Amino acid sequence: MIQTLYRLMIELTNRKWSSNLLRRFTQSRLSKRVIPAFARTYQINQDEMEKALHAFTSLHEFFTRKLKPGVRTIADETEAIVSPVDAIIEDIGLIEPDHMIKVKGKTYSIAEMLGSEETAEHYKHGTYMILYLSPSHYHRIHSPISGTVINQWTLGDRSYPVNRLGLKYGKETLAKNFRTITEIKYDTVRIALVKVGAMFVNSIETVHEREELIKGEEIAYFTFGSTVVLLFEENRIRLRKDIQLPHSVQMGEKIGELK
Repeated sequence: MIQTLYRLMIELTNRKWSSNLLRRFTQSRLSKRVIPAFARTYQINQDEMEKALHAFTSLHEFFTRKLKPGVRTIADETEAIVSPVDAIIEDIGLIEPDHMIKVKGKTYSIAEMLGSEETAEHYKHGTYMILYLSPSHYHRIHSPISGTVINQWTLGDRSYPVNRLGLKYGKETLAKNFRTITEIKYDTVRIALVKVGAMFVNSIETVHEREELIKGEEIAYFTFGSTVVLLFEENRIRLRKDIQLPHSVQMGEKIGELK
């Protein structure tokens, strides 16, 4: 019953007109008035911000804020894999031979998430990691490894919540939401970084222009809360064993290493 009501509520509100209305407000100068309340509510660490609170001209500009240089340390070991975002690691698990993963009791198709059975084949028997970004988090996305962008594409046209309620009561959110996928290759190892859009605002802006990426380099940013899914090939990575879920992580922090 709860699941049915939840989905009905989301379906009734997640429409193009509501998305456009929210986007127009957050990008307007009028939205500047709510920035102090937003910062207080979500306990934003203002000491890390590149600009002072009063310098932001809209809620959108504040939400996509940059950090001061040096406030995040990038693990510099050559083989280290780092978190691409500030987030909560919600789940880690194995990718089944049929390309399926189970997150919060729900089953998702990696092939559907990636839009390709052929691409999904690279990750069968591999490992996935779900990183959730709440409104309190820094929302820019960075490369988890140094390497080459071998492919990048966008799928989906609508988005549903990707928070704990969304994962629990939603329907195929990780596989059907608006999403941009970037595959990065280092030597013979490839990693898929799936950037999943959040409810109402399907905004994932790509900022890197080169095929070659340096670990920790900014590659994109979200508008409003969202989720990153990392997909790893079988026996090509070794994740940290001390990660206890849910686990808070900062961009640049080591989450594993290449094998």
